[in-house]
Amino acid sequence: MSFSRRNFLIATSVAAAGSTVLSACSSGDAGGGGTPSAGATEYTGAQVTVGTQADSTGPAPEVPGAKKGGTIYGLAPDDFSHLDPQRIYYAYNSTVANVLHRCLTGYKIDANGRQKLVGDLATDTGTASADNKTWTFTLKEGLKWEDGSELTVEDVRHGIERSWATFVTEGADYVQRALTGKAGKWRDAYEGPYKGKHLDSIVTDKAKRTITFKLAEAKPDFNFTLAMHSYAPVPAKLDTKEKYDKKPVASGPYMVKAHTTDKSMVLTRNKHWDPKTDPIRNAYPDGFEFRFGVEILDSTDRLIASQGNDAYAVSIYKGVPAERIQKVLTDPELKKRTFNGLIGGTYFYWINTKRVTDLKVRQALIHAWPLQQIRQIYGGPSAGDFATTTLSPDIIGYEKSDVYGKLKKPQGDPEAAKKLLKEAGKEGQKIVYAFPNDPTYNKTKVVIENALKAAGFSPVIKPIDSTSYYDQVQQVDNSYDVMWGGWSPDWPTAFTMLQPLYDGEAIGDGKNNVSQTNIDWINEGIKKNAVISDQNEAGKAWMALDKRIMEEVAPVIPETFTRRFYVYGNKVGGAQFDPNFSATLLYKTFVKA
Repeated sequence: MSFSRRNFLIATSVAAAGSTVLSACSSGDAGGGGTPSAGATEYTGAQVTVGTQADSTGPAPEVPGAKKGGTIYGLAPDDFSHLDPQRIYYAYNSTVANVLHRCLTGYKIDANGRQKLVGDLATDTGTASADNKTWTFTLKEGLKWEDGSELTVEDVRHGIERSWATFVTEGADYVQRALTGKAGKWRDAYEGPYKGKHLDSIVTDKAKRTITFKLAEAKPDFNFTLAMHSYAPVPAKLDTKEKYDKKPVASGPYMVKAHTTDKSMVLTRNKHWDPKTDPIRNAYPDGFEFRFGVEILDSTDRLIASQGNDAYAVSIYKGVPAERIQKVLTDPELKKRTFNGLIGGTYFYWINTKRVTDLKVRQALIHAWPLQQIRQIYGGPSAGDFATTTLSPDIIGYEKSDVYGKLKKPQGDPEAAKKLLKEAGKEGQKIVYAFPNDPTYNKTKVVIENALKAAGFSPVIKPIDSTSYYDQVQQVDNSYDVMWGGWSPDWPTAFTMLQPLYDGEAIGDGKNNVSQTNIDWINEGIKKNAVISDQNEAGKAWMALDKRIMEEVAPVIPETFTRRFYVYGNKVGGAQFDPNFSATLLYKTFVKA
């Protein structure tokens, strides 16, 4: 599994500096010293459940006080890089895909951020065979495209098959791997749909509205995978190939009316979207108008002022920057116009187990690490919650676990670290710490260096150019002992967190097991847990594995579950945090009277 574009690939910096991380659930932008519970609406991380056929029936629950009509304006520094669903992987693109494209499954999100996987286009979340290698879905009746034509199982198949097109290089590849069993060489198994051939591993029955996936490997959470926009349907008869990226055909409640690249985009109602088929989306505004090229500080000031159209505006994907967080959180009226949430995933520090071979030394590093001082630099409690596990609160099965007592002593415990170093006979051990060369991390390096010295280590500090940071730390022969990093799941099951980080098969140049953990019981546990059918039972097994890894291997130093705050215009209602993409959940917004 490559380092996912939905995950924590670094671009520049983390939240406290107000800049971004390229990820599906990218950096929290919040700084300041407010409290985590400062927003008018708050999302702290919620368990995910699997819904029934009844849960999959539309329409979506009404938002209290909502009414139809008007326009919601969206402000963002950048245009959406892709609208073609097969080319959508970044979270920012998925924020608009939420209202344009529907998938076989999706997430029903309540006012508290709790998620339930339901059938979106499908009548339910699918039926799996006993070995979880065959999955069948039935489409709902009455599904249509924006031109009024029927949305069929062949359209679903075509959307997946066109992932093999040579012009599609940006999307996810989980389904392709599962269908072919050829791992990274999945393209070798099929040439794509444009020469009239279909995948033998996908069987459709238009009359029965069924589509069956015959997988080469067991996938108990395959129905979660199919909620990704990379697997949304595309009508073959309307497929314009490369041009589809500019004007996709909508199955959701809105469609593209106009788009001027890097300047603006206008969405209008899709009159053929039937809310009775959609358990997820509300569609209160008559349309959306997005304005690009608006930097986050400017957009925040405009939203605070709420003048003219800005009163009806939201920030699509950027949270309140550090320069304004105190103003927003200390003004009672502004605070009423905020929401916040924990971004998906975890920030941590990899410990290179091939260089730091003694478990007691790795445990000493965890005890020594100054989480509190680091978070204060990020902005204090408003910047997020201390992390003590690899799994994040959005993962099925997550439970709080604090093996090393970091929540009691987040400032670090140098005495406990010294004791472990003495027992290991490693007092004064040199530790090479690598991090992205960035203003924020140049501040955190100081407190980290001081904490390591206080704990009896001899730290060597190595800033790395942020643009090539992962290229360097993802080398198996790198010369670093501890490395800043982070990871976010592609869907909320633990396989997408623990397998990339701790599976021995994920060790290699450019791969994501940067700690180079390769232990038989971990590898076997990953394989065993990956085929547990009941996702609640699987979640318990994954959490137990996470805890054991921390206790017996200690390959990472968990740091933060990062929090992001949003402010919106005073004429906007229904604005809330999207727990999947750490953004504004556009389809629940409405214009206030």
